[in-house]
Amino acid sequence: MLNADDDLYALDLTDASFVKACGGPCTEGCVTLARIGTDAWALGDSKRPDAEPLRFTSEELSAAGIDPTRFGLPL
Repeated sequence: MLNADDDLYALDLTDASFVKACGGPCTEGCVTLARIGTDAWALGDSKRPDAEPLRFTSEELSAAGIDPTRFGLPL
């Protein structure tokens, strides 16, 4: 688990493997998600691939109602 001194935005995304989940037709924008640490996730938007992904702890991701298993990712 991340502690208060950890900065999610300092974590490197270079080797992050983003998985796409579409809520409707996959021809439209989709949400992308990648695990970037033991307790860290990056959430992106396929319509804006150049935008910096948002970062969340597992607890924050859960509070937002986002389940990594729906992306095929392990918890």
